[in-house]
Amino acid sequence: MTIQQRDLVDQILRDAPFDLGGDVAIHRPLLEEMLTSQPLPDDVRMTPGELGGVPVIYVDIDGIAPRGTIFHIHGGGFAVGSARGSVGLASSLARKTGMRAVSIEYPLAPEHPFPAALGVVTTAYRALLAEVGSADVIVSGESAGGNLAVELLIAGKSESLPMPAAALLFSPMTDLTVSGDSFTTRVGIDPNITAAAIRTRVGDYLSGSGADATDPLVSPIFADLSGLPPLLIQAGSHEALLDDATRLAVKAAADDVAVILDVTPGVPHVFQAFAGILDEGTAALDRAAAFVADHLSALVSK
Repeated sequence: MTIQQRDLVDQILRDAPFDLGGDVAIHRPLLEEMLTSQPLPDDVRMTPGELGGVPVIYVDIDGIAPRGTIFHIHGGGFAVGSARGSVGLASSLARKTGMRAVSIEYPLAPEHPFPAALGVVTTAYRALLAEVGSADVIVSGESAGGNLAVELLIAGKSESLPMPAAALLFSPMTDLTVSGDSFTTRVGIDPNITAAAIRTRVGDYLSGSGADATDPLVSPIFADLSGLPPLLIQAGSHEALLDDATRLAVKAAADDVAVILDVTPGVPHVFQAFAGILDEGTAALDRAAAFVADHLSALVSK
């Protein structure tokens, strides 16, 4: 774990042409190019499919007989990103955990505002449960996908859907009022995310929906989290969304949810995606895999 690696990742993000708060017509393809420019390892297999009519990409690792399924939800501020763009991170999770991953395609704002994405994600999750049950399912998500992962669990609880064994939340967006102190304290430290960009994307997500940013199905820090499965929340100390992660952990603990808050110093938003060049990313994924193993093993032993 070196300062040079962290500096390299920071510079890559500062130099990138992608702007989270920019025009989606321009920045959707830019982000897709960034996320897919590096070839996947030769043993990663992608298979397009669907769950309940929702497009997905199944991700398998050659030589691994999967012991369960990771239901993965991509990030991008609800307005950019894709199932394919998230395969790099999903495949790393599949490899580390010895599981199959399925990356979910959901409709993006502003064309499809709240609650469209949550409805589609819930439909896909329900279809996966019909195929494999819930005991060997892990829900995961990064950034806005982390928001949708928690909201899936909250909505699923109200619908009496079976909960997964656990959930992995990577730099989740949890407070769409954009009120965390870290939006101020991390100005200039976070290399590519600002409060202004988040507010733009929140505006798109809620446009015309009639929903408020304090709605518990929009911002999970305002929800009753009791009854949710164990959560692992990972974040970097250099990200503007740091308080979104820490405040969710505090709320979960207050609601009697088993939760681990795992903050890595000196790294940015969704730093795990840089595991190939950042030791901290690899170490964080190793901890996530250990968390998954603990909770799958706990179910088996019951």
